[in-house]
Amino acid sequence: MLNKSLLAICVACALGLSSANVQAEPRITVISQWSAGAEGDAMNAFGHLVTKAGAKWEHNPVSGFTTEMMNKLRADIIAGKPPAASQLKGPEIQAWSQIAPTVNMDALVAAAGYEKVVSPDLARLHKVQGHWVSLPLQVYRVNTLYASKKAMDKIGATALPKTWDEFNAMAKKMAAAGITPVAHGGIAWADTMYFDLSLIGVSPDAYRRAIMNLDDKALRGPEVLAAFKQLRQMTGWMSPANAGQHWSVFIPPLMKGEYGFLMMGGWASGVLKRGKFEEGKDYLCGSTPTSVAKPVFDLNADGLIFWETKNADLQAGQKITAQVAMGKEFSRTFTQINGSIPARTDIELTDSTYQDCQRDAAATLAGAVAANQVVLSLAHNMAQSNSITAALRDVLTEFVHNNSITPEEGQKRLADAANAAR
Repeated sequence: MLNKSLLAICVACALGLSSANVQAEPRITVISQWSAGAEGDAMNAFGHLVTKAGAKWEHNPVSGFTTEMMNKLRADIIAGKPPAASQLKGPEIQAWSQIAPTVNMDALVAAAGYEKVVSPDLARLHKVQGHWVSLPLQVYRVNTLYASKKAMDKIGATALPKTWDEFNAMAKKMAAAGITPVAHGGIAWADTMYFDLSLIGVSPDAYRRAIMNLDDKALRGPEVLAAFKQLRQMTGWMSPANAGQHWSVFIPPLMKGEYGFLMMGGWASGVLKRGKFEEGKDYLCGSTPTSVAKPVFDLNADGLIFWETKNADLQAGQKITAQVAMGKEFSRTFTQINGSIPARTDIELTDSTYQDCQRDAAATLAGAVAANQVVLSLAHNMAQSNSITAALRDVLTEFVHNNSITPEEGQKRLADAANAAR
């Protein structure tokens, strides 16, 4: 008994056409780390837009941190069956394009006029040898501070701390009031992120030299030492009972005033929105403390990289998916759900579905671009390759969880690890 596909081929043959000319239904196979919550909702919305545009959406999420998703991607590539597209970011786009062939998206990007509405730095991250192979999906401000309104009210504070001195003073008051000042679960990437925030709050220029350029002098310099000292202060404001817990479990107690501050990227805004918590009423949101006058933006941006395939249906699906991802409707829909800000610079965030925190992040990004104070997040695989990030992360995680390590020793270990990992 003939199935539908075989029947279609037979009909085509009867009409004098070859089976190769039978038009297959466009489809796209995608893997990402976004499986649930606001991020899962955003991917579902992406899928609906792709489906509406004419391609069958097949999303196979790999829950967990980026590493788990990349392990799955590596296995699929080795097996000779890469997805048509996958989430990837930062230096990994360059590295992975050497492992398997990617699709040149230049013609599609030019036709959409997309490069004109994406910042040059963001465009550079998604190109390999000058050619587009990946498209940015969104931008996150990593250096975002969320404060419990109830905790702030309890200590008589009405505004977020602007400097680390102000932060430490507030944290001390919270501790005296029976509030755990810092909500932190002790997962390795989050440990690293707290160092990111400490150092960019001391000097974004030192962060760029030490972390992004791995300059040995900068790594052993006074700014990095100051960051380790600030990080050590923060570990004193954390609960030692929270090791190994995901940051999202602290949202309910944070809203109740049991914790004071949560430092987390803009994706937390998506979680808070999904939980029906209101900015101004339940929490305050803004940039993490900094000692510099001009805005600083610690950037995390996920991209969708397209892998070469010989299947006509997947090729057609890649074209449709890319066109959707570059569009304004996608930019608005995706970012309104997950708390990010659009990769396109021509999207206004005046719509009521955007949060004030997202508008603040967008303003911070614009100011940081003008001041040349946009840096790439080490914690989120943007500043360095995965192998170097892992080496530095091991040092920082041990420092966070071992109070016997002095800031001086932590700094030495980090610089030595960077030298060994180069």
